[in-house]
Amino acid sequence: MDGDDKDGGHDERLELPTAFSLKRFIPLLKERIHALNPFTRTFLVGWVILLDSIPDLELVTYLPEFLGGLVRFLSDPNRDVHVATQGCLDKFLNEIKRIARVKKGIAESKKSKGDGKRKREDSIDSASVREPLEEGDELDSTTANEDDDASSEDDWVPGQDVQINYNSILRILTDTLDSPLGRSPPRAAAGRRRTLIKSPEEDGLLESLRWIVEFLDICPEEVLPFTPKILAHLLPAMASGVESIRQAAGRVNTSLMDYVVSLSDEAELGGAPMQVTSRIPGPPPGDRQDGTASTRASLSSSRELEIRSPTPVQARTVQRTPTPALSAPPPQADLDYAAAVNSLTLLFLNDHEATRVAALTWLIMLHRKAPRKVLAFNDGTFPALLKTLSDSSEAVVTKDLQLLSQISRNSEDDYFSNFMVNLLQLFSTDRKLLETRGNLIIRQLCTSLSAERIYRTLADCIEKEEDLEFASIMVQNLNNNLITAPELAELRKRLRNLESKVRQGHLHGSSISSMHADNCTGRANLFCGAFPIMVLQRCCNLLAVPTCAGL
Repeated sequence: MDGDDKDGGHDERLELPTAFSLKRFIPLLKERIHALNPFTRTFLVGWVILLDSIPDLELVTYLPEFLGGLVRFLSDPNRDVHVATQGCLDKFLNEIKRIARVKKGIAESKKSKGDGKRKREDSIDSASVREPLEEGDELDSTTANEDDDASSEDDWVPGQDVQINYNSILRILTDTLDSPLGRSPPRAAAGRRRTLIKSPEEDGLLESLRWIVEFLDICPEEVLPFTPKILAHLLPAMASGVESIRQAAGRVNTSLMDYVVSLSDEAELGGAPMQVTSRIPGPPPGDRQDGTASTRASLSSSRELEIRSPTPVQARTVQRTPTPALSAPPPQADLDYAAAVNSLTLLFLNDHEATRVAALTWLIMLHRKAPRKVLAFNDGTFPALLKTLSDSSEAVVTKDLQLLSQISRNSEDDYFSNFMVNLLQLFSTDRKLLETRGNLIIRQLCTSLSAERIYRTLADCIEKEEDLEFASIMVQNLNNNLITAPELAELRKRLRNLESKVRQGHLHGSSISSMHADNCTGRANLFCGAFPIMVLQRCCNLLAVPTCAGL
């Protein structure tokens, strides 16, 4: 019995764990990471730093489990906790960057070796066509090179097998952006007071912005799906009362916009061939035919090699050669335009000019890059853009008009007419806007669009206007701009040229009696302003008739 007891105790001792279990430690760390005691926080950060220093544990793989708690530690008023946490986060970020560099280097090395291998196969094919192999010398050397490549690929590099959950990390970072410091202060005076008193949340927000900037350099394709959420919190942070946050938000905004601009237009437009509104030209048809012809030529040449091949080795290499050329590239990540446009439109209600201007700048860029995807969600965007014309900031109104002009320029006539009708309705309901910004809006539109097209369309709309007082005000404003605005100099020049033709007798008046009827009062004033706008030739006809002088 004693012997059996000793054997049983020995078996129990063998079942006890003899190594540290990271999987069992992480749940405990995740539970304690919400502690408020500064000594407990310092203790936890010390353990995290210690475990991260052990290469075989790969603690960075479990980073999403406790990253949110570490970011909150930065707001601790205890200086020791702040310094230790900041150093810990710096080590994790540097480790992620190192792992990304290792994986990128391995991928580039494999790609270069694959290209070299294909070149050697091509050289073997050309040599085998000229003369047959002798005694298997060339085949042996090729096999030896392949064995060397396989052995070099088996070399292990620290960090190449570590998996980083970028998606979970970015979700934590974007949640941190929803901070009171990331929102615009209600008043400028409040912003000035905040610059004097450091908020405990400032360091956490700055750290999140720093990580997002680094991720845009490490893995921008992972950041792209979070763009709508990032924009919703990032653009208000650009008007924050804290200078460091404004600068950090500006860096993230610039990096993110540069990456979106650099994306392939074909990938963003979904590869649709009928994108007539796009201003970015695609490859000419000749290039596609040349590529197809070259592909067919390579296939035909490979078939000829198969026919002439005297050995199985040559046939094997010929069959493998076209395979890399026919492989399709991996699909590129795409931006969720619906969510992005919705987030940017909601920012029109922000209290600060910098945020509203930044939102309109993003919409201009997105519409220039993919017009149909932005216009697909135009039902809610267009009324918001029209309402923004009443903004108190001239910079916001200018950006808004730039976007409206860009949309109208790439759209059909029905959309443009609808835009003019809605603009007149806005002027009719908001007379203050008409008095303060009416001339600015007309001139800015004439700068971006055809002035003749604008005046023709407005004249048609004004002629149907039942409010004669509003119609006369619009006619007066349009006439004043037509006479004095530098943006309408080209239209004035065309009118003068037509008038000179009238005086030379090239154009003749006709049907003036029917057009002059019932136009002796308010309608006459309306017609007086509208006739040089609607049809230029009709304008010249009217100028040639003496009875028009009474109008």
